[in-house]
Amino acid sequence: MRLPTLPRPRSLAGQLFAVQAVLIALVVAGYALFTYVGDQRQAEDAAARQATAVARSVADSPSVRAAIRTTDPTARLEPYALRVTRDANVDFVTIMNPSGIRWTHPDRKQIGKRFLGNIGAAQHGRTLTETYTGTLGPSVRAVTPVTDSGRIVGLVSAGIKVETISARVQDQVAALLGVAGGTLLLGAVGTYVINARLRRHTHGMNATELSRMHDYHQAALHAVREGLLMLDGRYRVALINDGGRELLGVGPEEEVVGRSVAGLGLPAPLTGALLSSRPRVDEVHLTASRVLVVNTSPVSGGEQRGTVVTLRDVTELQSLMGELDTERGFTQALRSQAHEAANRLHTVVSLIELGRAGEAVEFATAELELAQALTDQVVAAVSEPVLAALLLGKTAQANERGVELVVSADSRLDDGLLPPGLPARDLVTILGNLIDNAVDAAQGTAGARVTVTACASPAELVLRVCDTGPGVDPAHADLVFQRGFSTKPAGPGGRGLGLALVRQAATRHGGTLTVAESGEDGEGGAVFEVRLPLRVPTAGGGETGAPPPKDGTSPVGGTAPGGGTSPGGGTAVEGSTSPGGGR
Repeated sequence: MRLPTLPRPRSLAGQLFAVQAVLIALVVAGYALFTYVGDQRQAEDAAARQATAVARSVADSPSVRAAIRTTDPTARLEPYALRVTRDANVDFVTIMNPSGIRWTHPDRKQIGKRFLGNIGAAQHGRTLTETYTGTLGPSVRAVTPVTDSGRIVGLVSAGIKVETISARVQDQVAALLGVAGGTLLLGAVGTYVINARLRRHTHGMNATELSRMHDYHQAALHAVREGLLMLDGRYRVALINDGGRELLGVGPEEEVVGRSVAGLGLPAPLTGALLSSRPRVDEVHLTASRVLVVNTSPVSGGEQRGTVVTLRDVTELQSLMGELDTERGFTQALRSQAHEAANRLHTVVSLIELGRAGEAVEFATAELELAQALTDQVVAAVSEPVLAALLLGKTAQANERGVELVVSADSRLDDGLLPPGLPARDLVTILGNLIDNAVDAAQGTAGARVTVTACASPAELVLRVCDTGPGVDPAHADLVFQRGFSTKPAGPGGRGLGLALVRQAATRHGGTLTVAESGEDGEGGAVFEVRLPLRVPTAGGGETGAPPPKDGTSPVGGTAPGGGTSPGGGTAVEGSTSPGGGR
């Protein structure tokens, strides 16, 4: 047996409409009832005043007193009383003797009979008003004495039937009901219009559904790891979840709702992306310690209502990509060296086959000494194993591209000198990107050469890369470190990230990154210099190693070969971890 389904609760807008309609109806009905009762009382009071005025006017009439003195008062008073009844708009005017015997009455059969009503007050010279049921039915009447030379010679009563009074009130009530109905209709229409708008905004949901959706909204908002940011039409923060606070570096106790995006202290490119009215899809932006993928979607419904922003942290992913690019660069260098080694081996074998063993030994020995000299030179200057391997690989890559990479005589970086807070992967990010940019700039120039200096003192580590390229345009000196800036066409992986990552890594460790003209051997070129502190003062006045990253994440970045200089007399400015990166 199928159970009957319960009706779905009315929507919130429907419930409010029903409540408002009932309230308006009750208010209008109460006002109408109050007005009706008040009008009824006012009508009776007005009838009493009218009857009193007519009765006193008749009692004060000289012709009435004169008629009372005659032997047959009815003959003269009856026509007069009927005329007054008609002209004064009352239902009856009864003139009687002091004992209450009628001289006049609208019904001639009642003449000569006793008046039905209270006349005691009138017999004592006072005017009385009352509601009494007489021969004509219930009526509001007034009874007043007729005096002649101080004596009461008769009584006059004038009255208006309650039926007549009710007819007058009914006319007023009909008009009142018309006004009340119009008011009710107008209130219902206004309420319907307002609630229709509310129904659109609440999508027809009732209070329970809205409450449940709010609970789901709050749970989902704080459960997702990605950052979620909602901006209103004036680009003020309307909502931000826990992930958004963490990715943007906003403390949980800091109140940001209601603040403008421009006042959050974010990097200028990221702020510009959030303030843009155009949608942004998978844009990469850097903060002080993270690499973020930003997506923005305007919320519009005929007008700009706001923007929904999602933030994804790809710092670790970018780090892995950088390491992969570095390994790919090492693989290419090894492949190049293997190719050269095969050529040399074929040369040695061919010399032996030609019977020139001595020359073969001499050639092989010379090549071995050259390779060993290069290795000894690099290791002697930079004994830190990761950087030494990086320099050897970059030397082979640069040589393959026609650029000589040399380690300056000023270089001195012993193994074990770097503190634990300065991981080698950060140095690979910094030095690898700088060398790639320098090779890109120097490639194709006369005497193309890149000079690397890596030296350390107890206080700081200095990494310097010079090239013989066209140099950096002074107008771009501050822009070269911004993410997305490049004077070269964008490749498949995008450009403008390498130098931004270098600056990010340097800033994270409290260091500096500068660019200047090289002037090496009278050439142009550029020199990029990174200075990283190896000791930082502590609160107790001592010193300690460089601090680890604030967010606990490892640095990002990597290197890869490729790229070149831009035409037109200026060095192409850019850094990139993807193939083809360069200034």
